[in-house]
Amino acid sequence: MSFKNAFANAGLVYSTETGRMCPDCRQPIASCVCGVKLVPKGDGVVRVSRESKGRGGKVVTLVKGLALDDAALQALCKQLKAACGSGGTVKDGVIEVQGDHCERVAQSLEKGGHNVKFVGAARPAR
Repeated sequence: MSFKNAFANAGLVYSTETGRMCPDCRQPIASCVCGVKLVPKGDGVVRVSRESKGRGGKVVTLVKGLALDDAALQALCKQLKAACGSGGTVKDGVIEVQGDHCERVAQSLEKGGHNVKFVGAARPAR
């Protein structure tokens, strides 16, 4: 057995091509075959903020800190978009709702039983 073949079954050590790898099946997380889905751990606080950087002056409302899987995030995003009457998306575990809807988003999340905290300049005037 040659030196090269001795490490052929050791798996991928480092790669920037596919991103995060599943530790069990050694496949990219997007194409994991072992059935274990990684759910981000949260501290129980959902953070709502407003951002306009890199968007041509357009404002979006960001919702971070939700410990939900992708399907649940998509469903919650759909509910928030309907409550605000605007568009939005889910990117990297963060819900983005188009426009400045921090107060409406926070109310909808509190009705769903989430602990909401305003971050940055997103605090509404009371």
